[in-house]
Amino acid sequence: MTRALAPLAWRRVQRKLAANGADPARISERLGRTALPRPAGRLIWFHAASVGESVSVLRLIDHLGQSEPNLRFLITSGTATSADVLARRLPKRTQHQFAPLDTREALRRFLAHWHPDLGVFVESELWPHMIEMAYAHDVPLALINARISDRSARGWKRFGRTARYLLSHFSIIHCQDQRTADHFHDLGLRRARAGGNLKAAAGALPYDAAVLTRLRGVIGTRPLWVASSTHPGEEETVLAAHAEILKSRPDALLILVPRHPERAREILEKGTAVIPTWSRRSTDMPISAKTQVYLADTMGETGLWYALSPIVFLGGSLTPVGGHNPYEPAAAGAAVLHGPLYANFTEAYAAFDSHGGALEVADAGALSEAVLGLMSDAQALDTMRENARAFAQSQTQILDEIGAALLSLLATGRRR
Repeated sequence: MTRALAPLAWRRVQRKLAANGADPARISERLGRTALPRPAGRLIWFHAASVGESVSVLRLIDHLGQSEPNLRFLITSGTATSADVLARRLPKRTQHQFAPLDTREALRRFLAHWHPDLGVFVESELWPHMIEMAYAHDVPLALINARISDRSARGWKRFGRTARYLLSHFSIIHCQDQRTADHFHDLGLRRARAGGNLKAAAGALPYDAAVLTRLRGVIGTRPLWVASSTHPGEEETVLAAHAEILKSRPDALLILVPRHPERAREILEKGTAVIPTWSRRSTDMPISAKTQVYLADTMGETGLWYALSPIVFLGGSLTPVGGHNPYEPAAAGAAVLHGPLYANFTEAYAAFDSHGGALEVADAGALSEAVLGLMSDAQALDTMRENARAFAQSQTQILDEIGAALLSLLATGRRR
């Protein structure tokens, strides 16, 4: 069946990568081909799904590289966006390739070329043939930052014997939280351990310091807040909140950072009916004294907006998409606001809230009230920002824990 469907899958992958701006010369990497040389020495292969998972391992790779200067690293991912982001952020001695399709032919090419000494799968990016063939090629395997939702766990349990067989190939199963570890235990995989979220140790996102300085000069002392990673249905809430804020603080500026910048036209068409004066990043429209909303519809600049603003509302939390990573704005020193829907970061948001670095808001009224409260109380804002930063910085021990486990597995080559 897999062999029969492979041509259809390949055509779909080609169209999707091309539509999202992938380098045409690199699309064949999905068939296991590559123009990259296999470096000499021991190679650790990290396999991730998309941007968030790929970025989450960068600091771990840095950590491993400092511990073992002779190591080489490969990251595979499946999206054009992840390739674009990684091209700007790859650590030393690290290469990126598009992940091979989960077909035996593509995986044979990939494994024959790279001969990884250790395979590390990230979160929930689990492909049966990839796992089985890597194991058959004597590649020790680890699953890190694993996360299984309750819904996914029910699906795994329906195929318990198959799931247990597949997941038993991993010598290490590191889980983001105890609930995920319990799901693995229910499948009979007692080696699963809860150890915290690797994204907690990712640190602040990078940014262009010269651009930050210029924007600070343009914005000056205007009250500022950012709404980041917003999804359809959330911009309406954010703009309603900002309209309310403008009644009390008419010079306030909102920087709106949609999760998917290609939605910019749709956002503008609806948004200008609520708030009339916008500037747009992708078209080089400057921020003027009259700008009320700055639409930051570009890729790779989220770190800039987090460094610029003292207050960040994180989207994906007013609609049921699971929430987004609060450690990134917190590491930049921003007070974090979020909605009530964050299934993918339940423990993280609970911890930030309890440490006074984040605050949950349910609707436009609560959001505007929270933003106005922080804008008008400098001491409260400074305290919340410091609480967020301090908690984010306290979570970096996970690098030592995962790094030591991976290096031990690499040294012994021990397989389950």
